[in-house]
Amino acid sequence: MKDTLYVGLDTDKKSIDISVAEPLPGGEVRYFGKIANQAGSLDRVLRRLGKEARELVVCYEAGPCGYGIYRRLAGRPGVICRVIAPSLTPRRPGDRVKTNRRDSLTLARLLRAGELTPVWVPDAAHEAMRDLVRARGAAVSDLGRCRQRISGFLLRQEIGYAGKPWTKKHRLWLGRLEFAAPAHRLMFAELLDALDQAQARRDRLVGHIEELWPEWSLAWLVEALPALRGFGLINAVTVAAELGDPRRFDSPRQLMAFVGLVPSERSTGESVRRGGLTKTGNGRARKALIEAAWTYTRPARRPKAAHQPAEIRAIAEAARHRLGARYRRLHGRGKLAQVAVAAVARESLGFIWAIARAAGRR
Repeated sequence: MKDTLYVGLDTDKKSIDISVAEPLPGGEVRYFGKIANQAGSLDRVLRRLGKEARELVVCYEAGPCGYGIYRRLAGRPGVICRVIAPSLTPRRPGDRVKTNRRDSLTLARLLRAGELTPVWVPDAAHEAMRDLVRARGAAVSDLGRCRQRISGFLLRQEIGYAGKPWTKKHRLWLGRLEFAAPAHRLMFAELLDALDQAQARRDRLVGHIEELWPEWSLAWLVEALPALRGFGLINAVTVAAELGDPRRFDSPRQLMAFVGLVPSERSTGESVRRGGLTKTGNGRARKALIEAAWTYTRPARRPKAAHQPAEIRAIAEAARHRLGARYRRLHGRGKLAQVAVAAVARESLGFIWAIARAAGRR
């Protein structure tokens, strides 16, 4: 039987701190050393640690260094690599000292104890599409900031617009504004230029997504999700990119917990106390789901799933009735609209899971 050695890596852009934990019972946890964050250096260390046919279980926390180490080690004989969710790593309340060395020792110890939670690692093609979708999200945020700067400046100047803002007509009105101070004229011209650049960047990224998604491995899911209310192309691509294939979850409850749309709880004995959403997991997916759920606050329009298979149309129709009634019932009981919408977003994941199962069988 192979002996197992548990290896904790604390990574940064220049170096990797390595600690190892011998198997229980009685196995020691020791600091191995620091190496350069280079593929060759890590390979040499792992070959040294894996001598005598020992199996290596390696882990490191997800972070800005990405999944390069995982992909290099995946499939290597005698090595199992896991990427760990930092937010779910147990921390001692009284531990006030944090260093790379101590972090690597903690990872090795907790990995041996089975107390770490691995994250799902996308393949390289999926990660590339996800990066493109996130770039579009960043462009939308930049556009929002440009609009806020313009709105704030006009508010200080007591200049208001009577119509709907941020339309073509509004943009023409902005371009006709005149200011007495030369500094204001120059500054406002720069704000408008930044606005136009941000909007053009967002539109280009949307065009790139529209061009590439049909060749993506999850194109079948993107094609099926718009059967639900609130899911246009961009929202569907965003949810698919952030969640991955929903079929990897055994039940909708697991998917809801993964996105952080389940209520927190502090219960003891006969006392049950539930609080706000846990908001763990993927915040971008949670945001897209809540944006889609807001459509249930308005009357339903004609179903748009006519081109979908009968099974998916049936799921979408059930979602339209159940989620709309869910919002009306909660809002009628006095719940805030935001609370009711969050509940609708949580339940919508069950229908997304069902649609993925149905579409995946096609």
